[in-house]
Amino acid sequence: MDGARYRLCPRRRKIYNGHGIDAAFPFTVAPCDISGRPMSDARAVVLIPARLASTRLDRKPLADIAGAPMIVHVWRRAMEADVGPVIVACDDPAIADAVTAAGGEAVATRADHASGSDRIFEALQRRDPDGQWDTVINLQGDLPTVDRATVRAVLTPLADPAVDIATVVAEITEAEERTDPSVVKAAVGLAPGRRIGRALYFTRATAPWGDGPLYHHIGLYAYRRAALERFVALPPGILERREKLEQLRALEAGMRIDAALVDTVPLGVDTPADLERARALLGPRGAALT
Repeated sequence: MDGARYRLCPRRRKIYNGHGIDAAFPFTVAPCDISGRPMSDARAVVLIPARLASTRLDRKPLADIAGAPMIVHVWRRAMEADVGPVIVACDDPAIADAVTAAGGEAVATRADHASGSDRIFEALQRRDPDGQWDTVINLQGDLPTVDRATVRAVLTPLADPAVDIATVVAEITEAEERTDPSVVKAAVGLAPGRRIGRALYFTRATAPWGDGPLYHHIGLYAYRRAALERFVALPPGILERREKLEQLRALEAGMRIDAALVDTVPLGVDTPADLERARALLGPRGAALT
């Protein structure tokens, strides 16, 4: 399987800027910031890491939701965002077959990667060894309800050249989530009316202290390519190991992460109960996203 590549189905074509081109073709996009101002041109790619083995949900990427594998739903959401080509970085031919059957592209990666970041970096090196893409979106393969606007929003903090990594957050509105350790909080100082701020810390604790909003961190990232290359070469950080949050490795190494505020939190599918919720949301009665 090492070195294998699964090609985009040639019948699948997408219109970008009025031109019909293969969806896997690298091209220049000009994402805008939250106010609608154009960012500097960036050659962006969306990479979706997918691993067949899962502790809590067997063969999770292939779980059926409304007649399609979960990984195909995630791929569709990314395609709808229209920010760049979308490639699934997978560790098993069954995932690749599901993606290519839907008209997408998959790149085979090793099965022993410790994280999705490592997996997408291998796929990036295989798929784009010459470095044509300079912006890399890491979209988790278990977010079948992610909003296309959220995928677009993750690019906006990169309008500031000082930012290494961008991510997204949403304000916590449910009281129980404020103390739930499974809900990761981002410490971001957002002044009234601002929708982008610097992330100073990520934690499973209830933070920051005092009056004011708490922000739910959504595991969606946009890396400058050089930042991704640096990140995957770093050893795990002390706080990363303690909180079990990979993004703390970047902060411990002095890298800057900025977060964009979005309105919705996508459903992350980790358990059979989550899968049933996704089926209810994306099935015939709740198929707003399909």
